[in-house]
Amino acid sequence: MKLVPRYTQIAENFAIEDFPASVAFPQLLLWNESLAKEFNINVAADLRASTFSGNEKQAIPAVALGYSGHQFGHFSQRLGDGRAHLLGAINDDKNQLWDIQLKGSGATPYSRGGDGRCALGPAIREYVMSEAMHALGIKTTRCLAVVGSGETVYRNPPQAGAIVTRLATSHIRVGSFQYLATQGDVEGLKNLADLAIERHYPEITDTGSQRYLAFLGAVIKNQVKLVVSWMRVGFIHGVMNTDNTLVSGETIDYGPCAMMNSFDFDTVFSSIDKQGRYAFGNQPNMANWNCARLAESLIPLIHDDDEQAVSLMTPHINSFAEQFNTEFTAMWAQKLGLAKADIDDSDLIGELLKLLKDHQLDYTNTFDALTESLKYKATVPDVLAQWAIKWHHRTDENSYQTMRQANPRAIPRNHIIEKIITEYNEFGSSDVLNRFTKVINNPYLESEELLEFQAVPESDNGYRTFCGT
Repeated sequence: MKLVPRYTQIAENFAIEDFPASVAFPQLLLWNESLAKEFNINVAADLRASTFSGNEKQAIPAVALGYSGHQFGHFSQRLGDGRAHLLGAINDDKNQLWDIQLKGSGATPYSRGGDGRCALGPAIREYVMSEAMHALGIKTTRCLAVVGSGETVYRNPPQAGAIVTRLATSHIRVGSFQYLATQGDVEGLKNLADLAIERHYPEITDTGSQRYLAFLGAVIKNQVKLVVSWMRVGFIHGVMNTDNTLVSGETIDYGPCAMMNSFDFDTVFSSIDKQGRYAFGNQPNMANWNCARLAESLIPLIHDDDEQAVSLMTPHINSFAEQFNTEFTAMWAQKLGLAKADIDDSDLIGELLKLLKDHQLDYTNTFDALTESLKYKATVPDVLAQWAIKWHHRTDENSYQTMRQANPRAIPRNHIIEKIITEYNEFGSSDVLNRFTKVINNPYLESEELLEFQAVPESDNGYRTFCGT
């Protein structure tokens, strides 16, 4: 594993050296063998619990990163890694560099009085959700391991503690830039932007202000693609704060996230999202808003005159809507297998979405049924029968394959995640997860275990998620 000196060289107190805190009785609960092979991580089985709990001390300290954040629209200047330690970086089999971080590994200088620990439930949720998202083809952080701490985490109610080992192509957030901008640290901003370009956008070869305008444009493009991919599968992040927005365009922080069952753009699951700021259909607006906050932070790198800088960046920010509409329309065309673009596409899609909402049809299962209706002449829901006649006229021999690649048969539904968490809390393992893993590793394919995980029980009605901090 490589050290990450570049973070400590960005600016003073941007990355503070710190060691993870030891835990009492580390026990390996989850180990991602395929990910370990991808990164050539050869830690002996009997050492994994101690290594990925933080009990094995490094010769060189880990670091906790500083960042700010707009949390539900309210700005907090000093947040930072309050319960995470960045150990270093490793290369995958494609020579891509990934940060490796322990989450729940104890208090840091950014903890603001917190205990720096993570409860078992949120740790299991992050592992299952992030690996499911990866299998669904969505850019995401990855989880290598979950280790039980053998200690109690005092939440309401008290819970078993755990540590997650998380990998990301970097942990550079929009909030990372805000953190340096609020301090007026122009040199630090430049160092951070250059590192982000080096890690994520090496194709940017411009110099001067054009370099950072190109960086802003690249981040916007990736945020558009990310949110469209979320909406393709019905994912609701739940806490799209600027500190949870990576400039790499990867999904991070699976705290109050959930998957939509019945289709409705207004769907909200997070218990703390009282106003629906991060509702399913509002996610594009929030991504656009977060990109605007990044642009504000980059002003000193664009021009000495703030008004000139804003003028130069405004076209990039304004391009978000057009880019999103293009990607969003293409996504629906793929989900419906439309043979070619047509001026009536928006009417056809709009009619379907209204029927889905009015009749509270399940998003995933309905598109799966539509997909299979092309290959096996399977029936579609009765309320879609008349609409389907018009839709079938827009399909061709390639439509089934197009739709099958866009429409998963299974998703990490909320009740499945809750069952897995409950079993880990009670038994330290999960039979449900063992069966579900076979399905979610190939979520677009038929499997023997599939039917169990397509059901939508009444218990998902009124479901609420909670932030795991």
